[in-house]
Amino acid sequence: MRVLIAEDDSIIVEGLKIALSQEGYEVVAFSDMNSALEEVKEEVHFDVCLLDITLPDGDGYQICRAIREKSDVPIIFLTACDDEVHTVLAFENEADDYIPKPFRIRELMARMKAVQRRRGAGNSSNDSDKKSDDEQDLIEIGSNVLDIRSGKVMCGKEEIFLSAAEYKLLLIFVRNRGQLLTRQQILNSMWDSAGDFVNDNTLSVYVKRLRKKLEQEGDEPVIETVRGMGYRMV
Repeated sequence: MRVLIAEDDSIIVEGLKIALSQEGYEVVAFSDMNSALEEVKEEVHFDVCLLDITLPDGDGYQICRAIREKSDVPIIFLTACDDEVHTVLAFENEADDYIPKPFRIRELMARMKAVQRRRGAGNSSNDSDKKSDDEQDLIEIGSNVLDIRSGKVMCGKEEIFLSAAEYKLLLIFVRNRGQLLTRQQILNSMWDSAGDFVNDNTLSVYVKRLRKKLEQEGDEPVIETVRGMGYRMV
C-alpha cells in the first residue's frame, strides 16, 4: 500500500511516515507542489494521496486536478485552512475528504480506510484511464444538472446553492447512483467541516434539505428512501 504526501511541514511528514509505516504503508513525500506534480504526471500508483492546500510554490488543488486527470485514487486534504470556502473548493476538485489541522492520527487512519472502501479498496489507483461515462463533467439529476468542474448545481438558469455538507452528500449519492446506501455507509463517508462524525439525526436533516433543493414540485423523487435500509439516488 503506497501513500503520496504533499506537505511542507517536516514535523507532520515525519510523524505521518512513522505512523503509516507501522500500518504497512509505503510513504512517498514531497515538500513542494512541483515535485509532487512531476511524480503524479508520470504515473499514479498510489492507494491514497494526502495533500496540503498551501505549499511553497503553489497549492494542493493543482496536484489534485493532475491526479484526477489520470486516476480515481482516494484524495484527502490535510490543511490548516478550515473555512467553508476551502472545504467546498476541495470537494469541487473531487477530493474525497478534508481534515483540518491539527488532526488525530487514528482519525486519519479511519478516514483513509473509509475512502479506500468507497473507491474500491484502492484498486482504482492503478487505473490511468479517463473518467468513465457516469463521471463526466455534466450530470443530470432529475430536472437539475451538476457541473463537476465548477461544483455548481443548476436548475435551468438558476443555481441551486448547497452547503459544503450538502454538496459532499450529493457527490456520495452521485458516485453510487442506483445503488442502495445504508445510513451507516453514508455516515462513514460524511464528516462535517469541523472534522467530526456526522450523527444520525444530522444525516436526516442533510437528506431532507438536499431533497428539498433538488426536487421541484411535481418532479419524480431524486433520492428514494428504502424503508429500514437506507437511500438510493435514481
